[in-house]
Amino acid sequence: MTSRVLTLLGATGTIGVNTLDVVARHPGRFEVFALTGATQVERMVEQCRVHRPRYAVMTEPGAAAAVRAQVAAERLGVEVLEGAAALADVASASEVDTVMAAIVGAAGLPATLAAAQVGKRILLANKETLVVSGQLFMDAVAASGAELLPIDSEHNAIFQALPRDCCGDLAGAGVNALWLTASGGPFRTLSAEAIAAATPDQAVAHPNWVMGKKISVDSASLMNKGLEVIEARWLFNARPEQIRVLVHPQSIVHSMVEYIDGSVIAQMGTPDMRTPIAYALGFPERIDAGVPMLELMGRQLTFEAPDTRRFPCLQLAFDALAAGGNAAAVLNAANEVAVARFLDGAAPFGAIAASIAHALDTLAGGPAATLDDLLESDRAARRIADAFLGAVHA
Repeated sequence: MTSRVLTLLGATGTIGVNTLDVVARHPGRFEVFALTGATQVERMVEQCRVHRPRYAVMTEPGAAAAVRAQVAAERLGVEVLEGAAALADVASASEVDTVMAAIVGAAGLPATLAAAQVGKRILLANKETLVVSGQLFMDAVAASGAELLPIDSEHNAIFQALPRDCCGDLAGAGVNALWLTASGGPFRTLSAEAIAAATPDQAVAHPNWVMGKKISVDSASLMNKGLEVIEARWLFNARPEQIRVLVHPQSIVHSMVEYIDGSVIAQMGTPDMRTPIAYALGFPERIDAGVPMLELMGRQLTFEAPDTRRFPCLQLAFDALAAGGNAAAVLNAANEVAVARFLDGAAPFGAIAASIAHALDTLAGGPAATLDDLLESDRAARRIADAFLGAVHA
């Protein structure tokens, strides 16, 4: 058994912590080359104590200085780097063969793209990479021969339910549709008025999954599902009309593939992110994830259509996908600004969709041929959304 050498982008977040939990269950199978984070000093130091990476990268200089002082005092033998350029360096290092891309938001794009450009196996948990730069990123994967394995539970489920040799040819594989399941989040049964007035504490209280605050808010608005629709388009070379969403409150069926002969193949399991993480880490083998086995006795599984009137963010994502060009980058950036404002108490939940729609109306249709084009659309959308939300909250 050959050991895989791993860089973990976003080690201190939920996906990063779960990844290291799986890694620790398989001594000798994985070597941790680099861990990266932003501001969580104590968690990074503890991860360095346990996993002894060659490098730790903190994007915030003050956090980097604190981690550097602590690992030096404990003589852990870890070199501490800082800044966005260091993220790309540890993601593309020649010693590394596997990169877990788990940085939240568009901030994870440059380092993940750097890994793709040099042909790494990329375990993609950062959905914004494909939302913002879908064609550009997939072209880089194809040019370098990189291997792309999805970590989102929905896309990982579809990957498992597709033929191993599908390679983006859905028609050749007899696929009719890809069904992404959504839990419906904490607001599934609330009225539009109650949703608009929801608090941050209510929005992050996901009924089934343990996730970070940003993705929890996205789940509450169904924007997370919208981003996953765009991601699925690129991951599986699917036409937009082939991607469908179904609300499944129990989060047992993680997604499904519908075939032209009438068969529907679903991947099921206990809602725990360690399952898709372990599947990708061990691929093509299956390895222990430390997850309880699924108990179906006495369980009832239900399904319902999403309500885009109460959850307009989902429709906005479909609209951005249809518009093409820079629209998805604009959608993502405006959403990141709105969610951050909401979590800070500086904007109401109901303003999230409104600010995204305003940014799309203002900026969609711009160029998207290069990374610079996309990053400029990202910056412009953040300015537009920030100004809009400032006026709303004034």
